[in-house]
Amino acid sequence: MLVSPPAVGPDRVLERLMALHPKAIDLSLDRMWSLLERLGNPQNALPPVVHVAGTNGKGSTLATMRALLEAGGLRVHAYTSPHLVRFNERIVLSGLRITDRALSALLEEVEACNAGQPITFFEVTTAAAFLAFSRVPADIVLLETGLGGRLDATNVVEKPSATVLTSISLDHQAYLGDTVAAIAAEKAGIMRAGVPCISMKQKADVLSVLESSASAIGAPILLQDRDFSGVLHDQSLVYTGLDGSVHTLPAPVLPGGYQVHNTTLALAVIEHLSMVPSDAWGRGLPRVVWPARLQNLGQGPLSGLLPKGWDLWLDGGHNPDAGLNLGDHICAQWQDRPLDLVVGMIDTKDEDGFLAPLARVASRIRTVPVQGSLAGHSPEYLAQVARGLGVEDAVACADVPSALADLAATVGDSPRRVLICGSLYLAGDVLARNGGC
Repeated sequence: MLVSPPAVGPDRVLERLMALHPKAIDLSLDRMWSLLERLGNPQNALPPVVHVAGTNGKGSTLATMRALLEAGGLRVHAYTSPHLVRFNERIVLSGLRITDRALSALLEEVEACNAGQPITFFEVTTAAAFLAFSRVPADIVLLETGLGGRLDATNVVEKPSATVLTSISLDHQAYLGDTVAAIAAEKAGIMRAGVPCISMKQKADVLSVLESSASAIGAPILLQDRDFSGVLHDQSLVYTGLDGSVHTLPAPVLPGGYQVHNTTLALAVIEHLSMVPSDAWGRGLPRVVWPARLQNLGQGPLSGLLPKGWDLWLDGGHNPDAGLNLGDHICAQWQDRPLDLVVGMIDTKDEDGFLAPLARVASRIRTVPVQGSLAGHSPEYLAQVARGLGVEDAVACADVPSALADLAATVGDSPRRVLICGSLYLAGDVLARNGGC
């Protein structure tokens, strides 16, 4: 047990913590440093840390690293966000999700130490994760940023073993800047002097910013397709490593051509760490699990609303690059049957940018609210956007079950594929309704 038994369950404590700051997001490290000091600076007592930032692919890359490390017999702590169904998903202690009992105790301890001072929900829960990671033995910590990098609450580890940058593109412009160069500068803020930064292949304007930031502090960059690479060949992933060696490995189990890039990046990080022998990599790759990333929902209450032989898929992508990646996958892999979309988005996202590549490949679109989100686009507005992008059969629905029932009722018996997408919050609601996560 981490600390004394909790007085209440984690949901009650989490609800209280959400009221400690008037803003959900307020990028600054001052409050975080102050709270960590009062907690005894647990971030300085962690196992080796791998710090991950980027726009798309952070979770998939981290999940792949975790599978590879655990295949090598290592104990792994992991911190990710947001959660899909339950907050406990965010904190993995030595390979297992944190229990309600341990989470409640940690949150109450951090809450008492904070003593009612203004602090954001993400900051105070990140502090709780650091406290847990400092107390439970493990071999490594995989640490995902919440938003950006430079001022993110996770950016308090003085000397990580590596920093990792996944694909960088436009998202969260209200907080990170209106250009991809400005966003890249924020992501580059996790770099540390003398610590290798292992990066996915980036667009030219992004790479220019990253190289300038790295040069300024003396952080070496290891870049995909320059220092390491990975390609699919005959249903295998051929990885050329940092040392020039070539490894033929199982193809990524997560669908989507972009997962080749995420997997290649994860392999380069694992190779750099030198903690897992290469003969364990092939055992780890088939074990990767990351929900709501082109996930086939299979059996469940929602799947049961569709006719026999139909496929139901779920993806949490919500920005223009995610839309492009999904569109590419659909064109390459999903031409065997017609595709329908169920879409819900929050109003801080670029709905036109996300939907445009999908509108070119979708037969019908049903739009739904993002349940529990005050920032959700109305289904009527999203349907209007879809029609403006050329999808004539775009209809607003009350919720996901209504959308699936409507799609099922208005065509013949030929099998179809349905993809629910547009928001991680929507994905969480779908998984909860379908009995997952």
